[in-house]
Amino acid sequence: MTTKKEQNAAGEAPARLETQLCFAIYGAAHALTRTYKPLLEPLGLTYPQYLVMLVLWEEDDQPVRAIGERLGLDSGTLSPLLKRLEQGGLLSRVRDSQDERLVRISLTPKGHDLAAKAIDVTRAIAAATQCSLEEMEGLRDQLQALTGRLQKQPAG
Repeated sequence: MTTKKEQNAAGEAPARLETQLCFAIYGAAHALTRTYKPLLEPLGLTYPQYLVMLVLWEEDDQPVRAIGERLGLDSGTLSPLLKRLEQGGLLSRVRDSQDERLVRISLTPKGHDLAAKAIDVTRAIAAATQCSLEEMEGLRDQLQALTGRLQKQPAG
């Protein structure tokens, strides 16, 4: 019978949780989302809704499909988010006049106005990370590169 130490040395047992990249990324993502929560509550937004709004503040009047592709969300996840944002008066959903199959998403005046208040969220997150701008950009670039490499891997 082998000991745990021997199993790890031989590669027979999984590595410890604390050594796993996936756990470090999971923990960081979870902590970041928790940090956003109290900042977004006064805006009436959840974190996923905030991401949708960021996409629309960059470029208004987009098809649902384009927003979903940008965020990596399927329509089953995105549709309820859009519905709640519409109910909150922040956006409108309208069928495309040239292609009835497409639903276009546009900000309302209230949705446009919320962008000015959201600037404080970005500043607060930057302060909470206690990272320099260069550190934040480096982390972002490394994570984007990692995501790109992982997305190129065959499934399974």
